[in-house]
Amino acid sequence: MRIPADDLETAARDLEGAGAEAVLAWTFDRFPQVAVVASFQAESVVLIDMASRLRPGVDVITLDTGRLPQETHDLIDTVRNRFAVTLKVVSPDPTELAEMSRAHGVNLFYLSPELRHTCCDVRKTRPLARALAGYGAWVTGLRREQSATRRATPVVSRDEGHGGIAKVAPLVGWSHEEVWARVRARDLPSHALYASGYTSIGCAPCTRATRPGEDERAGRWWWEGDSIKECGLHPVLTGPGPAAVVATALGRADAGAESTAATAAPSGAEG
Repeated sequence: MRIPADDLETAARDLEGAGAEAVLAWTFDRFPQVAVVASFQAESVVLIDMASRLRPGVDVITLDTGRLPQETHDLIDTVRNRFAVTLKVVSPDPTELAEMSRAHGVNLFYLSPELRHTCCDVRKTRPLARALAGYGAWVTGLRREQSATRRATPVVSRDEGHGGIAKVAPLVGWSHEEVWARVRARDLPSHALYASGYTSIGCAPCTRATRPGEDERAGRWWWEGDSIKECGLHPVLTGPGPAAVVATALGRADAGAESTAATAAPSGAEG
């Protein structure tokens, strides 16, 4: 379902700075079919907790890439049993996986950035596109503080990559400290790998613990050096910091706000 661009531009302005629960309430009021897309990092569980209280039985989509750590599977089961959600575990197409492995091997992601993106495309991007068919909006745990590539993320936007549906980021302005304060306040379950020094968790062979002083997404595809640490689920946006992010995301040149530096604090980044 394509949403008029003007409607979402207005919503992006109106919802900038709104509380996460208010953003979710707006989303559920505006769209009959909404999916929370979860990687089961801290942001995901915070959103699932909020969403399940606002709309019991809400659809939660997660991508089982076939290479996830066992700890992620354990947390998926914990969340399934605790929260009032309809959990949908989505897997890659087996024919596409077989063709990719036959052509490039099972560990193609180590061979080049291009082949790593191919793997992410088959295991993540394509399955999510299929899963979101029929929804009017999807909810993600992206935060601007997570990385420079996410600093220009609007609270709501039209997702042209998924048929023009709405993409909603209720936690976009939250800090690492706010996420974990909510986890503690609500006694929410958290991913076991955080205790081992992980600050962003994806597929097992593509994620390592981060070292002191490293960017929180430095443990993702670390062998690529300073490459953009995204898998393709979220297009890379560029622009100034949160003070001017809405103007930038909507393509206006009169933002005039001063850029702000992102805080490289440990946290579970989405995607």
